[in-house]
Amino acid sequence: MASTSADGRAGIDTALVRRLLAAQFPQWSALPVTPVEVDGWDNRTYRLGEKMTVRLPTAAGYVPAIAKENEWLPRLAPALPVAVPPVLAMGAPDAGYPFPWSVRGWLPGQRADRGRIDDMPGFAVSVAGFLRALQRCDTAGGPPAGEHSFYRGASPAHYDQETRRCLAALAGRVDTARAAAVWDAALAAEWRGEAVWFHGDVASGNLLVRDGELAAVIDFGTSGVGDPACDLVIAWTMFSGDSRDAFRRAVGQDEGTWARARGWAVWKELLVLSGRIDTDPEQAAVNQRVIGEILADHDRFGQATVTA
Repeated sequence: MASTSADGRAGIDTALVRRLLAAQFPQWSALPVTPVEVDGWDNRTYRLGEKMTVRLPTAAGYVPAIAKENEWLPRLAPALPVAVPPVLAMGAPDAGYPFPWSVRGWLPGQRADRGRIDDMPGFAVSVAGFLRALQRCDTAGGPPAGEHSFYRGASPAHYDQETRRCLAALAGRVDTARAAAVWDAALAAEWRGEAVWFHGDVASGNLLVRDGELAAVIDFGTSGVGDPACDLVIAWTMFSGDSRDAFRRAVGQDEGTWARARGWAVWKELLVLSGRIDTDPEQAAVNQRVIGEILADHDRFGQATVTA
């Protein structure tokens, strides 16, 4: 019997995947189905045989990503320097599961944990190269930033009230005055540039490495066309020191874009920290360290901010 929970992931298990395959793609129904070792929140992913995966949204809010990826990943893939998930089939709601789902090709590699990468500055340059290539892709007909991208690619002002609440909740526990200055600078650096493709969730879990090098980028569910600032957040969440400097040089964005990127980064770190500071001190310390590095970056570069 499928498990249930209150978090929107109810009813998704290997038995459901088998039922869906048997009903809609019987040619694959005899293949083994196993959960992936490290799963995401927006979707549940299962390995299907040796060369495929099954991807199922966990809630209605994540459904638009399925159709978007199905349409755009095949168009973007030829222009990108590393692999992205090949879409093999689209499934329909069935067997008690209410959302569209998809079958993808399996991409070999491991998530980009620091311990698997010997040359972090070189890796940072590779990530920047992927982003520059993505930004050069044809935007004609592409989905403008909005609700489907959780407003990545739009102005960070969408999260202004949430950020202010987090700042109030964390008063006395982080340097909220400096964090507010980072946020205000992000809102002031209004984006006026040409709309480009953005990924929307460039993080270690969505970057795959082989032999220490970038091999693939996955999970384009928050992608779209708009402001690329949100894709720079990895500068603080994964890179530091020489690798951050290498990323900054290679990705080639103006100071207004970096100001907005610091805003995106501080919003997310404050939001996560406010929910765990009293319950998970070890992970809270990670968020506090990242916030400290964002603030230091603002102190170093913020005075040079210009409107993009």
